[in-house]
Amino acid sequence: QEQLLESGGGLVQPGGSLRLSCAASASIFSANAMGWYRQALGKQRELVATITSGGTTIYADSVKGRFTISKDNAFKTVYLQMNNLKPEDTAVYYCNAKRFGDWRPYDYWGQGTQVTVSS
Repeated sequence: QEQLLESGGGLVQPGGSLRLSCAASASIFSANAMGWYRQALGKQRELVATITSGGTTIYADSVKGRFTISKDNAFKTVYLQMNNLKPEDTAVYYCNAKRFGDWRPYDYWGQGTQVTVSS
């Protein structure tokens, strides 16, 4: 069952922008944090940005100042605004939603959306 659905990926030239969206199903609630990860060809998956239910954000050094993560009021949709894209940003981007603790914890992943930065 699909619980996180990413959209907004595509092909863009260096210096361009893309906005990724991640929509959570109704079964996902009370998440502690949601975030974006990426995996480039031949590389390990890495954290790009994360946002907590309270709005605290963390960014990888490689994207800080270029990418912005945000969320809706219900914390059911998260966005990743990507500006000044570089070829090194090319990867499959995955959305993640996580809840910690003993009350119905979970760690869900989306199917991923391809981002390709090339001239």
